[in-house]
Amino acid sequence: MKLTQYSDYGIRVLTYLGLEPQQQATVGEIAAAFDISRNHLMKVVQQLAGQGFVESRRGKLGGLRLARAPQDIGVGEVIRALENDFDLVECMRDRRDCRIAPVCRFSKLVAEANLAFLAVLDRYTLSDLLQDTGRRQELRTLLHPDQPISSGAG
Repeated sequence: MKLTQYSDYGIRVLTYLGLEPQQQATVGEIAAAFDISRNHLMKVVQQLAGQGFVESRRGKLGGLRLARAPQDIGVGEVIRALENDFDLVECMRDRRDCRIAPVCRFSKLVAEANLAFLAVLDRYTLSDLLQDTGRRQELRTLLHPDQPISSGAG
């Protein structure tokens, strides 16, 4: 299984917002923190908002924040929402060009492996990605090098 850059960016956005779940951030801030395209990130954020992971407010006082608590955002759920192709081999797609597809067991094995992959992701939440206090501090330092570390909840 190979995840797309799109879902990677989605996890990055949620991680960034999860560091300070009570504060708002802008797409520009997040894009700058990860040194990625603001335009590409905007599409990811729109989908995250549409799927109920992120709240987006427009205007002068607008910004992004998590729509749910980090412990209520499942990693598997996020990946399923952002990935659009879980057909890992050609014979799993609607259009099958393989002669042996009707009797081949390989596609069934790959489908089972894919379910196992997603089952592992389903065991974790955004909170699990942020849980370790030391890791949270390192993330803050990496993503906000010019800001002092807050003494808030971590």
